[in-house]
Amino acid sequence: MEQEKQLREQVVTLLRGGQAFRTRAELLEGISVEDAGKKVKGLPYTIWQLLGHLRFAQHDILDFCCNPNYQEPNWPDDYWPQETAPENEAHLHRTIDALATDLEEMIQLVQDPKNDLLKPFAHGSGQTLLREATLVAEHNAYHLGQVVVLRRLLHTF
Repeated sequence: MEQEKQLREQVVTLLRGGQAFRTRAELLEGISVEDAGKKVKGLPYTIWQLLGHLRFAQHDILDFCCNPNYQEPNWPDDYWPQETAPENEAHLHRTIDALATDLEEMIQLVQDPKNDLLKPFAHGSGQTLLREATLVAEHNAYHLGQVVVLRRLLHTF
């Protein structure tokens, strides 16, 4: 039981980030609507498109974990926003807030001892809550790193 508790704590720490790099909140702090929509020569996405992709993918993984009637979206079309910039400041903040809210929901799933981390989902093909939680952590870390690179290229970080 103690090992399982430690495993859950380590997964939560991984999801929250901040060990090998800054936390999600720190990395996204201060992004303006203007900068979110700026294109950088040679890169196929804006900060806004990365944020939209992060939000959609994280929510999709959460939906998979919670919804026995889960329907997989179309890859890649559904996962990447077409618009290059947010409509306004409120739209930008709603997306950043949704990232935080869905991450906390994933953390609650991991922390709940009623949820077996290693039991495959009945509606999946072998995926477990542990696998999905670490997928969220890895995917977020990868794309947050891209956000940092874009911010540095735009001289806003």
